[in-house]
Amino acid sequence: MDRRSIIKQAGIAGVLAAGAAPAVHAQAAVRWRLASSFPKSLDTIYGAAEVFAKKVKELSGGKFEISVHAGGELMPPLGVVDGVQQGSVEMCHTVPYYYFGKNEAFAIGAAIPFGMNSRQMTAWMMHGNGRKLMNEFYAKYNIVSFAGGNTGAQMGGWFRKEIKTPADIKGLKFRVGGFAGRVIERMGGVPQNIPGGEIYQALEKGTIDAAEWVGPYDDQKLGFNKVAPYYYYPGWWEGGPEVDFFINNKALEALSPENKAIIEAASAYAHVDMQAKYDALNPTALKQLVGAKTKVVSFPKEVLQASFDTSMAIYSELEAKNPDWKKIYSDYRTFQKDQILWFRFAEARFDSFMQTAKL
Repeated sequence: MDRRSIIKQAGIAGVLAAGAAPAVHAQAAVRWRLASSFPKSLDTIYGAAEVFAKKVKELSGGKFEISVHAGGELMPPLGVVDGVQQGSVEMCHTVPYYYFGKNEAFAIGAAIPFGMNSRQMTAWMMHGNGRKLMNEFYAKYNIVSFAGGNTGAQMGGWFRKEIKTPADIKGLKFRVGGFAGRVIERMGGVPQNIPGGEIYQALEKGTIDAAEWVGPYDDQKLGFNKVAPYYYYPGWWEGGPEVDFFINNKALEALSPENKAIIEAASAYAHVDMQAKYDALNPTALKQLVGAKTKVVSFPKEVLQASFDTSMAIYSELEAKNPDWKKIYSDYRTFQKDQILWFRFAEARFDSFMQTAKL
């Protein structure tokens, strides 16, 4: 036996004698299921869950795998929160405002009419009180939220007829997501909360008169321009809607610290990736829609003002009757006011100039 072999064996013996074996981190494999609210055809919003699952697998060295299931595959697209709450699946990917019928406060976790833009929303969630307040609220439903994407400001939707005054909203059967339905209803419209994969048929058959989804890239994929000629903007109800991953609290607590950190890192990655993808793809899609004779029209200021006034009246009523809403909304608006002041001096002025400059 040579000298190096003797030293090596002596070293190992010393470690064993001291009762300290080399650390070996052998984590058990984890297998989860994720129920999405979205159809597979939408590689942007549905795709964010696949981006998330892939990153979780990569970061865990294949030890933590999450299978992603499209809306309707395991449960109805709008039933995924119930599935997570009850523990039928470990997690879901959805938009919190779909569930405002349970409690209006859900909507604040995604977007409310005349709310924050996407950067402001992320700032409130990450460095304001947003995530803390929302997760305190979500705890009542056995769920914990993680950022799962943002679409950026959305378009106002597809209409069979022109909207020239607030009176044109009366009697309008409008597929509109989230809390905006309350505003449309107060203005005399008839809101419809229909999953993304079912909108085209409803619009084509005339079951609804108008529909909004996200923006040019998704809307073109869904074919809305084939069944409605007028494409309005902006989507005043969704200035910066956050999409979320909701995880069953017991499932999350059962994870190792390493896997919890992986969840957090992967969600942050998917969150940024979604909006970057929308921002990259929407311009080309919009040009193609215009080339196909889509009539892109701005909501008249009179319609926007009436929508704003109606929204503020509803918020005031909610503050008086819903403690959850009052607690979260108060913090949300305080944060937003400061954000608007800051954006006014930097982002808004820069953008307004660049939109008129010749590049």
